Amino acid sequence: MRFAVVVLFLGLAACGHNNSPIVGTWFVKTPEAPFPYHMFVFHSDGTVQQANPDAGNANTSDSNGMGVWVAEGDGIKGKFVEITADRSTHQFVSRGEISFSIKVNDDIFSGTASANFFDAGGRRLREPLRATLEGQRVVP
Repeated sequence: MRFAVVVLFLGLAACGHNNSPIVGTWFVKTPEAPFPYHMFVFHSDGTVQQANPDAGNANTSDSNGMGVWVAEGDGIKGKFVEITADRSTHQFVSRGEISFSIKVNDDIFSGTASANFFDAGGRRLREPLRATLEGQRVVP
């Protein structure tokens, strides 16, 4: 039994392993965003986390973004989702889905993003917002 558990664990670890150059922590500039500086963490299991101060909007507060990424050709594509709330009423404002496409070159990346925002019923609130992404790897 113990052998089977070890084999299963090693098999799962091998499936999630990804040697993509995107794996790591990145300082990202997005000039078109309400707050232009972000942190992204790309995990080897294909998940991504995004965070930035929510100071870009005095009326709303957004959550950290959580999402997924995949290698496609010589680039990376993915999507993360964040939730926005009204600061004064503490009510749901929107769900933001931010899709991105980037290319990595050693310790920098560049690319584009498109943000769509939806109400609680899933209806899109406005046309997609476009942005550029410039990332620099965080190194020790």
